[in-house]
Amino acid sequence: MDSLVQKPAPDFKTDALIGEEFKAISLTDFRGKWLCLFFYPLDFTFVCPTEITAFNDAYRNFKEANCELVGCSVDSKFSHLAWAKTPRKEGGIGKLSFPLLADVTKKIGSAYGVLLPEAGITLRGLFLVNPQGVVQYQVVHDLGIGRNVEEVLRVLKALQEVAKTGEVCPANWTPGKKTMKPDPDKSKEYFQAV
Repeated sequence: MDSLVQKPAPDFKTDALIGEEFKAISLTDFRGKWLCLFFYPLDFTFVCPTEITAFNDAYRNFKEANCELVGCSVDSKFSHLAWAKTPRKEGGIGKLSFPLLADVTKKIGSAYGVLLPEAGITLRGLFLVNPQGVVQYQVVHDLGIGRNVEEVLRVLKALQEVAKTGEVCPANWTPGKKTMKPDPDKSKEYFQAV
């Protein structure tokens, strides 16, 4: 799989579940904002609802960071709706604050390099796309491993800090911590301070 980082995010247009309604959405709908596009294998499974509800619970944090959330699987919009109407205590996801794309043709998962063609499902891929439509970050997990939403937010804020200041974020950086000037001499300010 080739990395999409520093490349334009592959375009898409498909039906999505938004709340309890269906609407066609495309990548261009998110221009001017950061986008967190994440893929998950299937509706009505085990790890997937824990991730989706964790993203939904953190939705306000993404919005405050000018970032839209979008989930995607190979399931139909009707399957998404049935899952959203299933209570969380029964493995459902409840009503979400962000769209779930219906990638029934599997073209989106394929374009992002996360489709498992023989299984007909996607790996747990996550892509952070900047307001200009360029992928800044990607991570792909195997099927049985859930993502850490707080880490996704940390990486998003680090990318935004670099874009805003031109400085770089050292290992384990969190918002409010010192950044570093990407210069052999000026970077010493950081090293001397820590």
